[in-house]
Amino acid sequence: MQQLELQSGICSRAGIKPQNEDAAVFHWPTDPHLQEYLGAVAAVADGVSSAEAGALASRTATAQFVSDYYRAPDTWSAARAGQQVLTSINNKLYRKSHDFAQQEKGFLCTFSALVFKSRSAHFFHVGDSRIYRLRDSKLELLTRDHTVTLGHRRRILSRALGMDTSLQVDYGRIPLQQGDRYLLTSDGVHDFVPAATATEVLRRHDLNAQQQAETLVRYAEESGSDDNLTALVVEVTALPTTTLDEYNHQLTRLPFPPALDPGMVLDGYTVIRELFSSERSQLYLVRDSESGNTLVMKTPSVNYEDDVHYIDRFIQEEWIGLRIQSDRVVRICRQSRRRSALYYLMEYIEGGTLASWIARNRFPKPTEAFRIIREIAEGLAAFHEQETIHQDLRPANIMLDENARVKIIDFGSVYIAGSAEVFRPLQHPAALGTASYADPHYLLGRNSGIQGDIYALATIAYEVFTGELPYGETIADCRSRSDYEQLHYRSASQFNPVIPLWFDRALERGCAIDLEQRYHSLDTFMADLANPNPDYLRDDPADPQQQHASLFWKILCGLWGATLLAMLALFSSP
Repeated sequence: MQQLELQSGICSRAGIKPQNEDAAVFHWPTDPHLQEYLGAVAAVADGVSSAEAGALASRTATAQFVSDYYRAPDTWSAARAGQQVLTSINNKLYRKSHDFAQQEKGFLCTFSALVFKSRSAHFFHVGDSRIYRLRDSKLELLTRDHTVTLGHRRRILSRALGMDTSLQVDYGRIPLQQGDRYLLTSDGVHDFVPAATATEVLRRHDLNAQQQAETLVRYAEESGSDDNLTALVVEVTALPTTTLDEYNHQLTRLPFPPALDPGMVLDGYTVIRELFSSERSQLYLVRDSESGNTLVMKTPSVNYEDDVHYIDRFIQEEWIGLRIQSDRVVRICRQSRRRSALYYLMEYIEGGTLASWIARNRFPKPTEAFRIIREIAEGLAAFHEQETIHQDLRPANIMLDENARVKIIDFGSVYIAGSAEVFRPLQHPAALGTASYADPHYLLGRNSGIQGDIYALATIAYEVFTGELPYGETIADCRSRSDYEQLHYRSASQFNPVIPLWFDRALERGCAIDLEQRYHSLDTFMADLANPNPDYLRDDPADPQQQHASLFWKILCGLWGATLLAMLALFSSP
């Protein structure tokens, strides 16, 4: 059967400028499965030079678009995957700009991309880069510049990646024809190359795509271009004999698998045993008949077979897991064969949950307990780097492998910044967190972002060191804001008297109900757990337990100081 075939060429130069702030990429994966169901990506980004971090913004945008797009589930259309990815990139660049606000650095860039999939091209466009199509010797501009003209005919961008928290993306779908040639350019090229000249170059059959891109850039340079110059040319040399529309339509409506018994085979995966079952999903230990690898298969519960919100969230879990690359987060495995049912695969972790570990270790060694908390924080940081919030972090969702190393699992409640505005028809009205560990604000309908994950981490840290919950078991019975406001933090030292005052106060601030009092940064919270914060070292004379803990740590610090002085004296003696 005939497959899609493309030829491409890229030329990108700094021109008269000292640095090239443009970025361009063409990616055509070697994996036949990805080629057929996700296609090829061509993208050009132009960093906004006045923002000072434009070069890094354009490189980040092109690289992350390719990386995240090819982790999208087969069940997503190109339109959905592309817009989801761009929303994530926009939030990431906006956050970076905010982080560097004091230094007047902005991570801003224009972005134009084409996804070639089956017999269609899907374009995504923000800013004043451009996409052209040459068909039947006629050149057509497919995008519009997002600019406004001020006095003295000065143009400024009205849209760019990283400019605002909300993102408007121009999207379009174009039927492909064999012989089509697509041109993506930065303004350093199209502002200096007339349309007639570009048409003439693209019509030349004696030049391949690479030579055409180089010719257009050279012409812009010779015409006095005062900007970076980028041209990317893609020629459609062959089209598939069939379309993927019908397949994609069927894929989004895959049947739920039945209950799987040991020995049953689904798409080449043999069921070894059931690992877990709940009202919402099942986990099975399976063996891949091709590779022999042992994996975990997650299947949806038939209780939700007619629930589009549940199906949408289940599909989204796979994409979230594929994007997050961390040793502290369970690895989702890319599906290499066509699926006949709805499920996804992940690595199998030998070990047990943190909940089981806590039950066996009432008062753990502080160094071991803190290592576990630090590794959980590392896993959360990997989520936050991708603009995602876990929202259901709890001991049952944290695995410890055979070496007691942390692996965060379960993506069922993860929130992706900005996704709600992209996919408004599919709302997820119910909070899915666990009452004892989820931020009360989240359970009451307010997304508190990173602060919500900090609350869960502080609660887990409290339980690891004490075996208790900071507000007791009654927190599970809270139903309103006034219920939560009546809760009182229970000092960790009353359950574990060796916990120092500064450590206890860091935990208290980490799980504070009031967001103004709670930590805003994961790094700051972990720093205050690892090192005494001077603001937390003032003892409460009315609390004898705190005096006991403080005395213990003061004696311990004194012993460390005496040992250090003795060692210095030993090494300094002749």
